[in-house]
Amino acid sequence: MAAKYELKKTKSGFHFNLKAPNGKYILTSEVYVEKRSAVKGIESVQKNSGNERQYELRKSKKEEPYFVLLAKNKEVIGNSEMYKTMKGCRNGIASCIKFGPGARLEDLDA
Repeated sequence: MAAKYELKKTKSGFHFNLKAPNGKYILTSEVYVEKRSAVKGIESVQKNSGNERQYELRKSKKEEPYFVLLAKNKEVIGNSEMYKTMKGCRNGIASCIKFGPGARLEDLDA
C-alpha cells in the first residue's frame, strides 16, 4: 500500500488524514466546511510537509508529545496523534516528511 490522503465527509464538513503505507495515521486535519477547502489543505500539507522547519513539537496536558505541521503563515494545517515517547513523535515527523509531499488523494466521499 502506498501513502495516501483520505478525504472524508463528516457531520459538519470535510477532513483528511495522511495515512502511511503501513496503514497508520500520521497527520489529521481540522474539519473544513467545504470540500474544496479540505483539498486546499491537502495541497498545503503536500507543499509544507517535506520541510522539517514547518513542524512544531508540543505536549498535551497529560505531557504526551505530539507534533503539528505549520503552513508558511504559521497556521496549523495538521496534527499528529499523541505519542508515548518523544522518539516516537520524531519518527512520526520523519514519516510525514517522507510520505507527505508525494502521497495520493483518495476521496472517500466520491
